Amino acid sequence: MTYPFGAVVGMDDMRLALLLNAVSPAVGGVLVRGEKGTAKSTTVRALSAVLPPVDVVAGCRFACDPAAPDPACPDGPHDAGAPGSTRPARLVELPVGASEDRVVGSLDLERALTEGVKAFEPGLLAAAHRGVLYVDEVNLLHDHLVDLLLDAAALGTAYVEREGVSVRHAARFLLVGTMNPEEGELRPQLLDRFGLTVEVAAPRDPVERAEVVRRRFAHDADPAGFAASWADEEAGLARRIAEARARLPHVVLSDDALRQVTAVCAAFDVDGLRADLVTARAAIAHAAWCGRDEVTEDDVRVAARLALPHRRRRNPFDAPGLDEETLEQALDDARPDDDPPEGPDDGGGTPPPPPLGPSGDGGAPEAPGADDGTGSSPPSTAPRGEGGGSAEAAPAPDRAAVAPGDPFRTRRLEVPGIGAGVAGRRSRARGDRGRVVGATRPSGTVTRLHLTGTVLAAAPHQVARGRTGPGLRIAREDLRQAVLEGREGNLVLFVVDASGSMGSRSRMTAVKGAVLSLLLDAYQRRDKVGLVTFRGAEAELALPPTWSVEAAAARLTALPTGGRTPLAAGLLRAHETLRVERVRDAQRRPLLVVVTDGRATGARGSAAVADAHAAAALLAAQGTAAVVVDCESGPVRLGLAGALGTALGAQTLRLEELAAESLAATVRSLREVA
Repeated sequence: MTYPFGAVVGMDDMRLALLLNAVSPAVGGVLVRGEKGTAKSTTVRALSAVLPPVDVVAGCRFACDPAAPDPACPDGPHDAGAPGSTRPARLVELPVGASEDRVVGSLDLERALTEGVKAFEPGLLAAAHRGVLYVDEVNLLHDHLVDLLLDAAALGTAYVEREGVSVRHAARFLLVGTMNPEEGELRPQLLDRFGLTVEVAAPRDPVERAEVVRRRFAHDADPAGFAASWADEEAGLARRIAEARARLPHVVLSDDALRQVTAVCAAFDVDGLRADLVTARAAIAHAAWCGRDEVTEDDVRVAARLALPHRRRRNPFDAPGLDEETLEQALDDARPDDDPPEGPDDGGGTPPPPPLGPSGDGGAPEAPGADDGTGSSPPSTAPRGEGGGSAEAAPAPDRAAVAPGDPFRTRRLEVPGIGAGVAGRRSRARGDRGRVVGATRPSGTVTRLHLTGTVLAAAPHQVARGRTGPGLRIAREDLRQAVLEGREGNLVLFVVDASGSMGSRSRMTAVKGAVLSLLLDAYQRRDKVGLVTFRGAEAELALPPTWSVEAAAARLTALPTGGRTPLAAGLLRAHETLRVERVRDAQRRPLLVVVTDGRATGARGSAAVADAHAAAALLAAQGTAAVVVDCESGPVRLGLAGALGTALGAQTLRLEELAAESLAATVRSLREVA
């Protein structure tokens, strides 16, 4: 049985953001960011129980309203006043591994071509119409599916088009996404498409945590009895949502309030005008939720706190947030001269949140359900300090971590050949997206028809099939599936030399800046990333492969240098890491990026270089694509990194060659080829 929405302890921002979208889905949905075990999924699943029930046309798979049926409904047309029924609002969950056809629905192309029948199977967007569409771990969903969801949520309509056959249907729903930032971020362009965002975290107060556990135990012991004790609270929330929806069209956004909205958005220097629209809509919804007929300054303040934090990010390494002083200053500057500031004592503030239930207890965020657990601070991931000699065998103390230099645009590194991994932007791959490069016989249902191939396959058989007039007679065996070639995301594993041989502080700053640039490039190309570092006596997997480039950047920034250069150990640790990842995700091809000057020192003395080359040969034998970034500097270069690249079968680039070529250099190279 679903945990009651009103019984969730605390989580005021998250619950308010969900309720504002329940009042006005035009706000644009909610993105909930937080650590594991903070009741994100539980709270979202509980929301559907307090949404007012919906009237639907009997037998309509697209939940048309009998009072105003969709004239373009694929199951229609429905007559106004058609027989209907009432059912609860639905919560539809979209799995991370869902295909595009599962999301938007699919057309049966075989029946359309061979029988002339337009057969459409609705997808999750149709099921979520007039309800809630919930995407857990939305940051792991591929970009094109996130774009598709956000477009449908903004337009209120879903489109399915295949080879000239198109279907559209209404798709108005409350979109909610939850994510753990440790597992990777959404691109800023996609973050901006979510109307509101909230950050959630587990409480640190033992009393609040005790209340969470107490309620969870009560629910587990008697789910029905626990739900019954909160039934009045749930019914009250449902009534309040229905009343706010009815009041919403009559709420007035005055010119003064609109000026405050735009002043706040301008003060935070957000891109575009979506922030202004979302903030205004959220302020109107908040006024309706609070029972007011006109937007007040407090409505604008609350809306800005929910709508702007994620829109201030300029790159994936920026943390979301909102400066309260800037917000108050912007509101004050836009306030009419004769209006006193609103506050908690002037009667214009937000009324207290609805009571939490029979006990009236506040306190901790509840953590039941799939998100059970407690959040904790991640352990320190800075590499362990190792003693030992420098590359020249002279003892050298560890140097403190240095900040990386400014990132720059790097040249594209890619895995040779054609893969079949998850769609991305790095290496060539065959999949369900990209340009058409050929046709093949389908192994199952045709999802991407290759029309020319189908016609060519059917043409020789027209006489035998008795064709006498215009048009082709197409049989099942004539159908051809299009072969698409696009780009895939790879696993980019960085192996970074942090030993004393890497030289001066300024040099390490440049090295870290280069790796940071490659991390930013990996983020933009939708790669998975990992980080192996070596220094002192051993190598360390500083960051297991993850989608979170933020975590990799943090590990890189905190990385100290000093000690000997166990190059062989670093390569062997990389080999083991890739072996494990091949078992976990066999289709994701790896790209090894070794950042070093090529020197190797250790207990075996002069044999350390030979050991490193033997480890490199082991990686080369596995067919691992690799790039060596040569960090050697100075007038005299030993070429050790180049020799390592030869042993790896890798391309070797000097640190200064890592930046993308200028336009002039590109034009010159094209002229030389011509």
